[in-house]
Amino acid sequence: MHPAARTGTTFRTGPTAVPPPRTRRTRSLIDADALRVLHRAARVLLDDLPELTDRLLTLLREQEPAYRTALESDHTGTWQEVYRSLRHSVASLLDPRGTREAAHRCTWRIGVARAEQGLPLDALLHAYRLGGSLVWQRLVDETARAEPDDIRLLVHVATDVWNFVDEHCTLVADAYRQAERQLAWRRENRVRLLAAALLDGTSRIADLPETAAGLSLPEHGRYVVVAVCGARPPEHTGARASALPPRRGAYWHAGAEVDYGIVLVGEDGDGEEDRDPVAALALPADGGGGCRIGVGSAVSGLAAVGDARRLADLALSVCPPEGGTVRLPEHLPEALVVSCPDLGTALTERVLGPLLRLEAADRDTLLDTLVAWFACGGSAQRASERLYCHRNTVLNRLRRCEQLIGRSLASPLDVMEVGLALTARRLLPG
Repeated sequence: MHPAARTGTTFRTGPTAVPPPRTRRTRSLIDADALRVLHRAARVLLDDLPELTDRLLTLLREQEPAYRTALESDHTGTWQEVYRSLRHSVASLLDPRGTREAAHRCTWRIGVARAEQGLPLDALLHAYRLGGSLVWQRLVDETARAEPDDIRLLVHVATDVWNFVDEHCTLVADAYRQAERQLAWRRENRVRLLAAALLDGTSRIADLPETAAGLSLPEHGRYVVVAVCGARPPEHTGARASALPPRRGAYWHAGAEVDYGIVLVGEDGDGEEDRDPVAALALPADGGGGCRIGVGSAVSGLAAVGDARRLADLALSVCPPEGGTVRLPEHLPEALVVSCPDLGTALTERVLGPLLRLEAADRDTLLDTLVAWFACGGSAQRASERLYCHRNTVLNRLRRCEQLIGRSLASPLDVMEVGLALTARRLLPG
């Protein structure tokens, strides 16, 4: 029965769905005299509603700090809402059935409005009980003034009055919690949309401050994006900032096929990136369990996270199908090939074409030898050990490869072309 105050918010128009209260009112066994006494005092309270409203506002200001700002910022609006709520409450004493729905709608709107404004629920419930106490005390005072002998009859209606207070406390709490859940969902969805725009590179400059606040990340800093396919960390529903050192953060964005982590790895201008993005997102460092992880290069500022995401996708495309972690700065040649597949395919055909057109068994033997020689840093001895053959066999195969492709493995330029062509054949389809 409390007219909880709100500031700067107008009542919502249109019908408002009000769920049934948790506790059904129970009528006390009262006689006609007790009802007569209650109604007489309630009519006087209806006439004195302006003064009753002033008194409740004074009590709220004195006893509930959460309301002081509301009263100071919009006293007129607050006063009108208090008055309206008190009128519904006192009218309910005179006609409980006829005023029930209107009183419920008033209380429900107050609960929703207070949740939207961020007023603590405890403060709201305290205000409702304070309003109930004030109305009850005024009923007693008025009866004592008009007919002192009838005060004893009010005892018979006390249960009904306080059941009304409890019913509306329950109702306002339900409205508050439902609105709070809706607000939380809207906030989470808004943050998700802002993060998606950031990763897509479509975020507006004007939205960056809001995005930074929503993701709990500074607008200016050094960022790395991590792309993950095939697995998710144990906690992937939001930022894991609480698990990170002060002024460090990470935000996890779950996507349909690829999940992305935005990780702060350093401060702008310090020239150092001292945060491991894989560790920050609680991902397996070796991509265990078939998890494929691509770590892009660092970029400066949230505004460049879209570029960082593209770099992470590039690293992910280089990652082996069986799983693993690829850090882009360590695989730039592969990234160059994958970033332009048409040129990579043309390079493969131009450099390795004659070799690729051999019979399958012969072709695979020579290709395996080339791959092993590159993997062993150009050492024929180590390549022979890997291939389980004699060193001279490796040298003979390499000479045959040189003859077929028309390039010398002693020439740095030719070695570079052959290495890129082998990489393109491994990474590109077809």
